[in-house]
Amino acid sequence: MDNLSIYGCPSMEELQSYSQEYKKRLDEAGERREIPDDLALQVSSPGAERILKVPDDLDRFKDMAMRVCYIEDTGSNYTEKSGVFLLDSVEEENCVWKLAEVKENRDPNSKGRPFSRKQKDWRLKLPFDKHKMIMLYLEY
Repeated sequence: MDNLSIYGCPSMEELQSYSQEYKKRLDEAGERREIPDDLALQVSSPGAERILKVPDDLDRFKDMAMRVCYIEDTGSNYTEKSGVFLLDSVEEENCVWKLAEVKENRDPNSKGRPFSRKQKDWRLKLPFDKHKMIMLYLEY
């Protein structure tokens, strides 16, 4: 069951309603002996920190923080890096990322102060083929 809302996930009420209806139908099928008595149902989630497809999923989750693993090309060297960003824009074959205001991106000595102008204005322009993996980010 995947609700095609902006985030593509059903609400708790929708999950509960679906689960109750499914259980009712299973019970009815069991009473008619159409399914085995020892049948079990296990429900799982695709995961809150799901892996996203570039660029297909980006617009759908653009307002959420994402962990971006990427390759930085510094001339003769390729370095794998990662960070927690928000999507700023998608331009032709590039994503433009800005820092997400999460604990991981803050200076530990800043004691909860907001980002500086430099941090707010910083952008990473990254070609699609330099993205290794993008996941939704949850701050624990």
